[in-house]
Amino acid sequence: MNFTLANTVNPNRVFLIRKSELEKRLDAEYYIPSLVALEKKVLAKNPKKLRDYVLGIASGATPKTTESELYYTDKENGMPFLRVQNLSPTGILEFDDCKYINHQTHSVMLKRSQVSAGDLLVKITGVGRMAVASVAPEGFEGNINQHVCVIKTGSREVSEMLAAFLNSDIGEKLASRRSTGGTRPALDYPALLSIPILYNKRVLEISKKVIEQKTKNEAAAENLLTSIDAYLLKELGITLPTPPENILKNRIFQTSIKTITGDRFDPYHHQQSFTDIIKAIHNGKFTTDIFKHLITDLKNGVEIRNYVTEGGVRYLRVTDLDKTGLNHSSPRFVSEQEVPDRIKLNSNCILISRSGSLGLVSVVEPEIENSILSSHIFKVELKTEKILPHFLEAYLRSVVGQSEIFRNNNGGVIPEINQEALKSIFISVPPIKKQEEMIKHILEIRMQASQLKNKTSELLKNASEEIEEILLG
Repeated sequence: MNFTLANTVNPNRVFLIRKSELEKRLDAEYYIPSLVALEKKVLAKNPKKLRDYVLGIASGATPKTTESELYYTDKENGMPFLRVQNLSPTGILEFDDCKYINHQTHSVMLKRSQVSAGDLLVKITGVGRMAVASVAPEGFEGNINQHVCVIKTGSREVSEMLAAFLNSDIGEKLASRRSTGGTRPALDYPALLSIPILYNKRVLEISKKVIEQKTKNEAAAENLLTSIDAYLLKELGITLPTPPENILKNRIFQTSIKTITGDRFDPYHHQQSFTDIIKAIHNGKFTTDIFKHLITDLKNGVEIRNYVTEGGVRYLRVTDLDKTGLNHSSPRFVSEQEVPDRIKLNSNCILISRSGSLGLVSVVEPEIENSILSSHIFKVELKTEKILPHFLEAYLRSVVGQSEIFRNNNGGVIPEINQEALKSIFISVPPIKKQEEMIKHILEIRMQASQLKNKTSELLKNASEEIEEILLG
């Protein structure tokens, strides 16, 4: 008996498959017609798979964070401990958020997963894009956790070629087809090593050219955004103190009991560098006020784990915030019924991360009004007759704003600030007219940086299309 589906049916959501076509997999995603057709096309051009280029493979492990002093250390005394966030679709490792393990842990406990220069590193577990691949740079020594595997290929060129293919849209689709698991997809070794590979040097050339231009654009955008800090401080008349030399006598200080305010008796809160910045704020051109006098309301978000795919409202997490504002790459949504009205957003609000990635700040743009927040983000409603959202956003992102937030950090291993601590930070408050003038300049700079980022996105899109044409014809 033959069955057919109407032409109006989306073949990637509803499709038929014969029993004889089933392999060992019974999950429907594996048999999506477009992915099946893609794999057949790739294999017709080259029957080789990833396993044909592999000399050795291993994944790492994560030492217990509860015994961190036994395993972890600082950059100066340790070895890089790479996680998924250190891998990049550009093929280049990123070290901005890198952890470090001591030499004993690297050479004994995690001996089997040591990483050397030229090794291929591949993401095998986690949400989002699968099989993100990067190549260890020249002179590199380090290790990995269990969500990453290290592949020995015997050649930097081979590693770079494989990374370029796995990071392409074609490679990503073939890898995602093989992943299993629901909320946390994973690739086991057989699945990973079975990925068909199209080996083409032209792909690597295009990738390197795009990465080079991407790096230039990102550096230019970063310089623009950094200039905002200098402009803001100049306009506020705040002169930063010269950082003290990092010697013992500058790390030991005395303070009188009368200078200690509130219930903070820890040395971190009262260290000289913070005190000097507070003095600089007070010595600026404009009135200094404390945060609680500039707001009408301050609330924590709520924890909701039941996400929906359709008909929900945007649920903002700390991962949706970055140093420049909102990140829309992987939005989450929750049911309208689970949304408390008290934490819905409006245009008079700003968002401030309160734990983990502390000090991330964003205004509430129109597209996220009526969204709700996770418990790790503050919703702050402002007295807009005193302070404007875009000005406060820029101020809190500046070196003086970040200093005040981290001075009032009351967390331990995980940085955290509570409501009362946030309410106590110092803010330089110019007249509204001056704020508007500064906002105009700041938004112009951000627009220029955004245009550079858009150029980069277009560049990556064009490169992806060119690579697909080269590989598949």
